Amino acid sequence: MRLLKLALFLLCVYSAIASGHGDGLDGSGGHNNRKTGEYHCHREPCLPVHQQFQSATKEAEVTSCSYARLYNRDDWGGWIDEDGDCQDTRAEILIRDSQTKVVFDGCRVVDGLWDLPYEGGSITNASQIDIDHIIPLKWAHGHGADKWSAAKKRAFANDPDNLLATSSSANRSKGAKGPDQWMPIANKCSYAQRWEVLIEKYRLVTTTGEMAAIGRACQ
Repeated sequence: MRLLKLALFLLCVYSAIASGHGDGLDGSGGHNNRKTGEYHCHREPCLPVHQQFQSATKEAEVTSCSYARLYNRDDWGGWIDEDGDCQDTRAEILIRDSQTKVVFDGCRVVDGLWDLPYEGGSITNASQIDIDHIIPLKWAHGHGADKWSAAKKRAFANDPDNLLATSSSANRSKGAKGPDQWMPIANKCSYAQRWEVLIEKYRLVTTTGEMAAIGRACQ
């Protein structure tokens, strides 16, 4: 039965990858968008691993095939209060990133002054702020973190180095996109440099197209 499930999973992955574009691709399986200059991956070797899993998932839902190690947000846990001071990770980042002393309602941060790193401008109402994972959890999962322990996933999800206070709209526009799919309007270079440091810190696997996008951000 295990061999059968493995065979079905591999068949799903192969079918999903094979359905990608076949024309106009370079030797790495991608191409540059003529309008935006962004590099898009469509097949191996540059196709990001998480895209393979997404394609395999869709294929599996249609064909009832088996699959394994798919992303589950619950595996990464929620915000933690590491030092037991009543402020969880979200509150700690709001405190760190505010340009003024924050205002509390109990343990919850409600007001401050946050410069928006991705689009410019500022916000004073904490309810309009999202805490962004610079490297999204789902992206990390598809680039090697699927093999991490539960403890390491939780630590990554709460790592201050990988967190920024930003607007809800910018965070949701970015979603789980990598650097080859999304860059902020403002501060592209510092954003890309954070990616580079975190990729090295966590030994995440990247494609040529993803690293090329990081490099272009500082040109």
